[in-house]
Amino acid sequence: MKTQKQQPTELLKFPSVLRSLFWEYNFEALTWENDRNLIIARVLAHGTWDAVTWLRSRLGDTALREWIGCYQGRGLSPQQLRFWELILDLPHQQVSAWLQAQERRVWENRVKPSWPLVSRF
Repeated sequence: MKTQKQQPTELLKFPSVLRSLFWEYNFEALTWENDRNLIIARVLAHGTWDAVTWLRSRLGDTALREWIGCYQGRGLSPQQLRFWELILDLPHQQVSAWLQAQERRVWENRVKPSWPLVSRF
């Protein structure tokens, strides 16, 4: 009996709209298996609408809600997290709790320099 050869799994080719999000990486070397969290984080934080549309079609909103919940919104600014709260129907009280977490407030409330960033001549 003759068995069929299994075709090698074709690597997922990412759309070119994602390329600018990974300027410091070798874009062709990124893989979904190895770089999934990086890809999701970058698209959610900085992706264009086309990039977000691609990600939502790839994962679905349920998986994105779970991913944001797993990381409690880390890596997203308060504005970005509130945006995703609305888009993905995240629980408002839960998002508010993430934003009030001590470890997050330490970073977001860091001291700004008292000296002028631009000198005036």
